[in-house]
Amino acid sequence: MLPGCIRPVQPGDIDEVLEMVRELAEYEQAADQLIATAQLYQRIFFGANPAVFALVIEHPGPGHQLAGFAIYFRNFSTWLGKYGIYLEDLYVRPQYRGHGYGKLLLAHLAKECLENDYGRLEWWVLDWNDPALGFYRSLGAESMADWTVQRITGNDLVNLAGYGSEP
Repeated sequence: MLPGCIRPVQPGDIDEVLEMVRELAEYEQAADQLIATAQLYQRIFFGANPAVFALVIEHPGPGHQLAGFAIYFRNFSTWLGKYGIYLEDLYVRPQYRGHGYGKLLLAHLAKECLENDYGRLEWWVLDWNDPALGFYRSLGAESMADWTVQRITGNDLVNLAGYGSEP
């Protein structure tokens, strides 16, 4: 098992990160929902006042291919009165699984929480993703069974905003 190098995403990584996002979308049976582009990622991660962050982990060896990533942002708990980290996506390429890279990325985010006095680290996982669920349980993660995710998108979002039709 080789240790990976964790670092913040750099502009030159964006194409490879987007490639891994495509791999993740295919695995999650949602490839048709992926509309993000390299240009959007460049703006999100490196534009003025970024609010979304990414870590990448390099697999040592020729070319230092990226083995995985974590994309996250800061959230807030009104009950704790503290910020937290919401992990939007964690992905390790299949050929690099078993090296501990997922755990290293999560440990890095846990340290960021502790160093900044954040109250929690949280994320969603698909209920059919047994390998991920088993991995997260092995780290001490708990399911929030009493909570259900709610989402408004597309025309419903437009209607709720009071526009009546897309602006």
